[in-house]
Amino acid sequence: MPFRTLGLDDRILKAVQEAGYTEPTPIQAAAIPEIVAGHDLIGIAQTGTGKTAAFTLPMLTLLANRGTGGGRTRALVLAPTRELVAQIEENVRAYAKHLPLRIATVFGGVGERPQIQALRSGVDLVIATPGRLMDLMGQGAANFNSLEFLVLDEADRMLDMGFLPSIRRIVKSVPTKRQTLLFSATLSKEIEALTHDFQHNPRTVQIGRRSNPAESVTQLAYEVPKHLKPALLVHLLKDPAMNMVLVFSRTKHGADRIAKKLEQSGISSATLHSNRSQNQRLRALKAFKDGEVRVLVATDIAARGIDVDGISHVINFDFPMHAEDYVHRIGRTGRAQAIGDAISFISSEDYGPLKSLEKFINRGVPRKRAEGFDYNASAPKEDGGQRERGPRRPMVRMDGSPGGGRQPQRRRFGAGRRSS
Repeated sequence: MPFRTLGLDDRILKAVQEAGYTEPTPIQAAAIPEIVAGHDLIGIAQTGTGKTAAFTLPMLTLLANRGTGGGRTRALVLAPTRELVAQIEENVRAYAKHLPLRIATVFGGVGERPQIQALRSGVDLVIATPGRLMDLMGQGAANFNSLEFLVLDEADRMLDMGFLPSIRRIVKSVPTKRQTLLFSATLSKEIEALTHDFQHNPRTVQIGRRSNPAESVTQLAYEVPKHLKPALLVHLLKDPAMNMVLVFSRTKHGADRIAKKLEQSGISSATLHSNRSQNQRLRALKAFKDGEVRVLVATDIAARGIDVDGISHVINFDFPMHAEDYVHRIGRTGRAQAIGDAISFISSEDYGPLKSLEKFINRGVPRKRAEGFDYNASAPKEDGGQRERGPRRPMVRMDGSPGGGRQPQRRRFGAGRRSS
């Protein structure tokens, strides 16, 4: 099904064609006609499947067909993190390159004044995080009386981050007669209940099972004592195939320690977490995207905000406590139906969360033992010589080669340009 059959504006189709894409992803093919028809919509699909284009392309089409906004803000997109806001803006500007639309972003970590000036000058589309937007609305900087579209992107993540009160206040400040779109990789029953407050007879589009990670991702678990995790990471990174690696740490201080260990081992790295300024975070992302650093070490702030094509491996240095976080973490690789690998380091305290994850995704995660790695090494002196006891159950080798026999698939438009 080509994009020209979905009812999009010719100028948007031109931008799509100039980007070299012809075939929509399943979420785009299902959602775009419903949105163009004017329906509220709930879109559920895995990370990396093109959800941004699924709501952006039809929304831009309707805005373009209705003429200029006359200095009124007509569309508002809410997203959980500043990284995701910046990446949505990048995509929107590419899709709207032939349209006379004005776009502004609103997020924390940078000065308020330029954002206030942009809102007061009148823009067609605002992309914002809920917290900073509430601050500026409290200063009288935003007027949404003429709003036609409201988009809640990564709705479950916004709920997890405690944004629900802000979102409710924002929704109360916009017209009740509007088109509301809600997109997410997963959608809890709590959020589904909230859609009754925010939407009017929404259509639901669901692509794949809610709990399934991307099918193109090979998942492996390395059972390893906690004190050997840094050494195992360095050992695995000797493989040149691990050329663009995203490592997840549970804490920001842990991320800094991991990056320091990598640099000491001659492995270029950068960090991304909440202690970094917005400019530092943007520079780290750019260095990773441009290949200036091989490894990006991040906390879960990045799980739904990183949009980098070509990530070869995701490594859970610290295994996540919640299965949903695992799904979003590993969704950073294997995007756009390309192949990728997700590796989890499993220590004794992780067996419970791992078992819960396997139940959540309805599959086992194969165990693997790193060849040539010394599992009997002592703890380094900086750890006080404390060693964790080894796994209580024997290691199990995975049969066959990880990802063997699979071929990369053709990339589809909009997928992997987030998401994530």
